[in-house]
Amino acid sequence: MNLLKSIQSRIIQPFQQKHFELTKYGKNIKLYENKFKGKRCFIVANGPSLHPNDLDLLHDRNEITFGMNRIYKMFEQTKWRPTFYVCEDELIIKEKQTEINAIPTKEKFIPIELNWWHGVNVTDALYFHLNYKDEERFPFSFSPDIAHQIECRGTVTFTCMQIAAYMGFSEIYLLGVDHNYQKTIDIDGNVVFDPNAKDYFCEGYDTDIKDIAIHDMGNNTRAYMDAKKYCDETNKSKIFNATRGGKLEVFQRVDFDTLF
Repeated sequence: MNLLKSIQSRIIQPFQQKHFELTKYGKNIKLYENKFKGKRCFIVANGPSLHPNDLDLLHDRNEITFGMNRIYKMFEQTKWRPTFYVCEDELIIKEKQTEINAIPTKEKFIPIELNWWHGVNVTDALYFHLNYKDEERFPFSFSPDIAHQIECRGTVTFTCMQIAAYMGFSEIYLLGVDHNYQKTIDIDGNVVFDPNAKDYFCEGYDTDIKDIAIHDMGNNTRAYMDAKKYCDETNKSKIFNATRGGKLEVFQRVDFDTLF
């Protein structure tokens, strides 16, 4: 490591993490605070219930949407493209930067830590500070100020919720959040295997992972409960589950078709 990088690692990075809202990255994020107040958005996850016809409807109605991770694998089946793209997975970004850079979005939200520690350089990324430390979390473990930090809870869908709430969306609809995989850890810590479950909207979604991942749905459920508690108590945003089926029951369910 050269001298400049050594200084950055020991001095600059810790300062930026503690005062991220004062950096150029934090100031760029600040421009989005309450920018969409009173509007609605859709957080599009990658569950097996996700269907291209629903995405085409979002496109035709010019809805504001968030896409995540390997959502680009759906693009051949739909004219829809996400308004915003979010990814915090080191493996996906490092291995699929070409595909991610090619996604035509308004902004791509990427953790600055992946740039610092792993050399990730997404074109025109809007970098945010992803907080991994429990002792430095906001109340509810849900960030009201993403220009300062976004709370890491092990699910990018939760990250999208924090971004959408900060942007001021009054209604946040979840789509494709099936909240179920072949191999999971439930809220009681038990490992559950369901050979009939389908993990994602397409086969070969995560072929770069050799083993079947164990998805900690217990932690995810607790994160979503915190998101609901934050939104209910602040009364700034309301999160609805418009997923077709699935097992997520934390948020009020709505029929996707009735939203149009």
